[in-house]
Amino acid sequence: QMLWSKAFCRCPVLVLSLWFCVEAVPIAVDKTKVETPEQKLEAPQSVDTGLHYDRYLREVIDFLEKDQHFREKLHNTDMEDIKQGKLAKELDFVGHHVRTKLDELKRQEVNRLRTLIKAKQDVEGGHEMNHKALLMQFEYMNHMNPHTFEVEDLDKLIKSATSDLENYDKDRHEEFKRYEMMKEHKRKEHLKNLDEEQRKDEEQHYEELRKKHANHPKINHPGGQDQLKEVWKESDGLDPNDFDPKTFFKLHDNNGDGYIDQQELEALFTKELEKMYSPNLEEDDMTEMEEERLRMREHVMNEVDTNKDRLVSLDEFLISTNKKEFQEPDSWETLEQAPAYTDEEMQLFEEQLAQEESNLKQKNVELQKQKEELERQQEQLDAQKAELQQEVRGKSYLFQTRLCALDGGATVAVPPGGQSLPRARQLFLCV
Repeated sequence: QMLWSKAFCRCPVLVLSLWFCVEAVPIAVDKTKVETPEQKLEAPQSVDTGLHYDRYLREVIDFLEKDQHFREKLHNTDMEDIKQGKLAKELDFVGHHVRTKLDELKRQEVNRLRTLIKAKQDVEGGHEMNHKALLMQFEYMNHMNPHTFEVEDLDKLIKSATSDLENYDKDRHEEFKRYEMMKEHKRKEHLKNLDEEQRKDEEQHYEELRKKHANHPKINHPGGQDQLKEVWKESDGLDPNDFDPKTFFKLHDNNGDGYIDQQELEALFTKELEKMYSPNLEEDDMTEMEEERLRMREHVMNEVDTNKDRLVSLDEFLISTNKKEFQEPDSWETLEQAPAYTDEEMQLFEEQLAQEESNLKQKNVELQKQKEELERQQEQLDAQKAELQQEVRGKSYLFQTRLCALDGGATVAVPPGGQSLPRARQLFLCV
């Protein structure tokens, strides 16, 4: 599989470059005997980065990776040059069939954005909107040319993805904090609606669940010797006494690229997380499990990734295993021991919710007044309509009473809606 998998969601420009790498070969295979199959322009596999332009980004990367010239230039371009846009200039030398496909991808993306803008316009009442101005909000492409994929498009895409992916973890932490505060807020609101006895039972049940969740086996320090030896034993089926860091690294460098990326690193924590979380237990929240996984990965990266490229090389890994922190790590502080928010943050959050609720109520009052006003206007219109209909009927009756029939000097009136006079020999208007 391509390297841009789950790690793709969180890595800066260095990992952006790794998306273009050759598919990894298993460690046990002799790479010199592996035949490279003929590549075809096929749709990329779905791997969600969390970015709103995820599919467009993946498809562009997928098709560029198929061009031999671009791939070769990538391997000879350092990270600083990629940041400065030098790699993007190589787009001019990409094969025609790839450029044609990139043009098509861009047109599809522009159409997608226009559809979103149109939907927003419909929701907001159909007011006139400046489509060009709105498209400028999406900084990952050149909107002045919506038809062809040019050097500027690739440059913008790389820079935007780099910036957005670097902020991914921070945004996830903020989302989790809000999730936890909202969960606590809903729990408190639920308690308010209970009588004293029910509230006491609910609080007791809540405490029991907390104790059950906290009653789990010891959690090894992520990235520490005990934790890796447990993986070596439980996942790799090897004797902990034979633990060898270099062999461990090669076993868990799943794509054989010489690095343990963030997805490969997070996979090492599965056994630890299974000690604390189960999807079948009421006391375990799987959203919290993913936050714990993220915390573990960030901790190990901070300890081991010395050059901050968000990849762990073999040298970095071996150096870390010689440190005292690896051999005698501190105990790991889990989420229940390290709350995601402070009391002050919770108070501010509830104040914000109260303000939002107040705003919604005020909006509801305004909408109700508007509804009543519209109903009053409708009643007036209905009354005017009925009055006009009555007036029309009256005039019609007067008009028809002047239809005369000559019959021995007698004048016979025809009422509105009445039938013609059977005895009339001659009808005429009396003017």
